[in-house]
Amino acid sequence: MNRALIKTSLIFLVLGLTSCAYSPIFSEKNYNFEISGISFSGEKQINQVIENKFKLIRNNQSIKNKKYNLEINSNKKRNVISKNSKGNPLKYEMVISVDYKIIYNGNLLLKKEIEKENIYNNVSDLFELEQSEKIIIENISANISDIIFSSIINLDDN
Repeated sequence: MNRALIKTSLIFLVLGLTSCAYSPIFSEKNYNFEISGISFSGEKQINQVIENKFKLIRNNQSIKNKKYNLEINSNKKRNVISKNSKGNPLKYEMVISVDYKIIYNGNLLLKKEIEKENIYNNVSDLFELEQSEKIIIENISANISDIIFSSIINLDDN
């Protein structure tokens, strides 16, 4: 009976792995647009994550493509949400806001602000707290870059 369970598990594992056609959402290279220029201002770490996400499509050059320019301004705030009886912080809130403009042929097509927040616990080890904040910033920034990218795709579809 144990061998039958192992064989059945192995069959389902093989079928599951071979039938899965995973591909990242934005890895497709057949866009009808390209990002010809991005100007950044604000928080360097946020801008770096957004820039890395846009490198995937930035070199997608073709004569037929619409050429968009982006202006991105990012901001980060860390607020204390709650304190203990001694006045030491227990919980923080990281708020990241990004203002962006999509420009085509010198005309402003879209101006929008995105604001995302995350609440997290304080950690006594400052290095661990810093690493945790770094991960939070990277995750939120990646999410924001996906939203910006989706808004460009929606503009291009219209």
